[in-house]
Amino acid sequence: MVRQDILQPIRSTESRGLFITVLDRGGIGYAATSDLSEKGLAEATRQALRWAHISAAISLLKPEEIAKVRLSGYYQTNLTQAWESTGLQDKVALLIDANRRLKTAHKHKIVDWSASLTYRKTDVILASSQGASIEQSLCYLIPHLRAVANHESNTQVRCYGNDRACQGGLEQLVRLNFFESAERVAEEALQLLSAPNCPSGRMDLLLMPEQMMLQIHESIGHPLELDRILGDERNYAGTSFVTPDMFGSYRYGSDLLNITFDPSRREELASYGFDDEGTPAERCYLIKDGILLRPLGSVTSQRRAGISGVANARSSDWNRPPIDRMANLNVEPGQSTLTELIASIEHGVLMDTNRSWSIDDSRNKFQFGCEYGRRIENGELREVVKNPNYRGISATFWRSLKGVGTEDTFQVMGTPTCGKGEPNQVIAVGHASPACVFADVDVFGGT
Repeated sequence: MVRQDILQPIRSTESRGLFITVLDRGGIGYAATSDLSEKGLAEATRQALRWAHISAAISLLKPEEIAKVRLSGYYQTNLTQAWESTGLQDKVALLIDANRRLKTAHKHKIVDWSASLTYRKTDVILASSQGASIEQSLCYLIPHLRAVANHESNTQVRCYGNDRACQGGLEQLVRLNFFESAERVAEEALQLLSAPNCPSGRMDLLLMPEQMMLQIHESIGHPLELDRILGDERNYAGTSFVTPDMFGSYRYGSDLLNITFDPSRREELASYGFDDEGTPAERCYLIKDGILLRPLGSVTSQRRAGISGVANARSSDWNRPPIDRMANLNVEPGQSTLTELIASIEHGVLMDTNRSWSIDDSRNKFQFGCEYGRRIENGELREVVKNPNYRGISATFWRSLKGVGTEDTFQVMGTPTCGKGEPNQVIAVGHASPACVFADVDVFGGT
């Protein structure tokens, strides 16, 4: 990170270890260790065996419900320009240049500015006594630009990049127009200083892909996690308004809503060939033409619930067990250009880039705020507005979907910091979406 033209301390972390699962005498036991010597592995195996025997009488799961891995395979991130292909000094020079661009105009009003790059590489080997041998090598890139503008008591922030985390190498910076975006980020922060507050009332809402990412994540992704639906997360991350009997018949959204689980989109943040139970990952519909079809449930959860799911058992690191997680969860493109979406709105607001979020324990009632807004009147974009917010209820919000953008509005997004589980697991999640219009939404300004 370069912040206010000063290179910040460079951080580098390496971690490796092993997680072992033992099924014995009707019980299931886990253990993890960073001691990969023969002695360390033997001790971890003894610990897992001990826990299997202790848990046999009280275990929520039965050994036969655990996925038995027998496959072999290999998967790796597509790379054109590997992280290591460019020296550290060259990367720092790129960030210094981006940092300078964030401070070009009205320098006295940009009071904080930063540019950063984060890279992570994860190598995973999954082996089982049934003969499985799966290797995966995943490379993640997380860029970030941030500009803070201030005038008197008014402070506004514009960011770019962190929610565009992706898989790949440095070539992804070109796809994202990362360095060319610095001046725009600073200019929009300055625009917000003099912008009027967002209007309040019920009106149409045009969400751009950066905000759609958060909307998908909180009000579709988390509610559809099958372990949450089964009650596993209620002590920590909450439950879900979705119940098992809804699958196959519940109208989650309007006919325009089509949601896919798609780990096959190679540049998206949570792409992989196999989940951490060894199940091959395949693209499938979770919601088709507005009807809820299947949950985000791994093989283990599927066997508990008797419902078909997807390959989404994932662990954040070697010292965590795999649990049901989102991966690449996308809204499929529709038939309307951005011009047509705007023209369809008589009175409304365009909102972009999440700033704040709040949602209840069942992932139903929500209130989200955005960094940037534009008023729309009579089918035309009008002035920039600051502090745009909206609220709704997941169970009805998606049914108000009245316009879905074409492939031209579709953008691949991702967040590297989705938290869930006890002990906590922070994991990378991908979301891709076109621009979307929702009718009759409760919109309001804030401070």
